[in-house]
Amino acid sequence: MREIVLKTHKLSKNYRSFTALDGVDMTVYRGDIYGLIGRNGAGKTTIMKIVTGLTEKSGGDFELFSKNREELGNERRRIGCLIENPAFFGGLTAYQNLNYYALQKGITDKKQIDEALALVNLTEVRNKKFRKFSLGMKQRLGVALAVMDNPDLIILDEPINGLDPIGISELRDIFKKLNTQKGITFIISSHILSELYMVATRFLFIDEGRILKEITKEELDLECMRCIAIKTNDTKRASVILEQNGIRDYKVIDETELRVYDNGAKPQELNKLLVQSDVNVSEVFETGISLEDYFKSLIEK
Repeated sequence: MREIVLKTHKLSKNYRSFTALDGVDMTVYRGDIYGLIGRNGAGKTTIMKIVTGLTEKSGGDFELFSKNREELGNERRRIGCLIENPAFFGGLTAYQNLNYYALQKGITDKKQIDEALALVNLTEVRNKKFRKFSLGMKQRLGVALAVMDNPDLIILDEPINGLDPIGISELRDIFKKLNTQKGITFIISSHILSELYMVATRFLFIDEGRILKEITKEELDLECMRCIAIKTNDTKRASVILEQNGIRDYKVIDETELRVYDNGAKPQELNKLLVQSDVNVSEVFETGISLEDYFKSLIEK
């Protein structure tokens, strides 16, 4: 059974008459790169701030590393975070900036600073002043700050915002390296699904403070993939008929729908096959949408 790093139960946050979070249930497992997807103001940052202690919840609860909020103690020390923009000093070098925060965090081993810079590929510019950094380098230095004290969980709020394609690719590679080589769990927020899709293993879709869907990457691929959807009141019998005719690449979605992913299948042929086998079919249609359209469809629902 996978270890749970973060679990929320009906987590809520109100600002006077405005509801930022409305009963959020989410689960993050060790080893996840967990993508929070939502429009600006959807509630992504609010979740991160509650978990990291930057703001208080209004209702519900959460557990972090199997400890509830009252038992957290030093558990938050196991979190590295980059929420909004870190306050770096323009006149200090990359190394000096990290050293400043190392003193605040009680880090005495200076090797941790060099290791953090190496992880984000900033060793060669360790003595360059921050004000001369590109936006991509500034973002990487923020990640170095988040990883400097060897956290088990890293929380990043819109880390790719404003970056060019090369900067996005560089950060993406860093996240994957930290996840696979260091075993670090990530929670990353973004409103750009196509970019987060390249790195995340699980997704949470949120809008106006409410959860729309929690889904794995494999499940997301299946829902967006080109397929033939079949609506029927007897998916069990329809499955038997499909297998008897050599069609095994399908999935039962629920009691009224199954989807066929066989590239050679044609809607009219499947319809004829099922009807002739006394299966009541109400709809047969081709489907398959882009990631952005999938997100839009969730919001519309």
